[in-house]
Amino acid sequence: MLELGLNGHSPPVYVHVGGCWNAGKRSKGVGRGTALRSLAEGVMACPHCRPDTALGVVD
Repeated sequence: MLELGLNGHSPPVYVHVGGCWNAGKRSKGVGRGTALRSLAEGVMACPHCRPDTALGVVD
C-alpha cells in the first residue's frame, strides 16, 4: 500500500504492507511493482510493517 501525502500533489509518504495497522486513511493498495519502484525512488518504508523486508529489498 502507498500512504499518500496531504493533498493530491504531494508525493507518497510511506510504503506499507497490506493490512498494516499504522497505514493512514490516505492509503491505497498498489501492486508489487509499484511498491518496489516507490521504495527505489526514495519513498520511506513503514518502520512498523517493514515492506522493504517483505518485498526482499536489500540496501
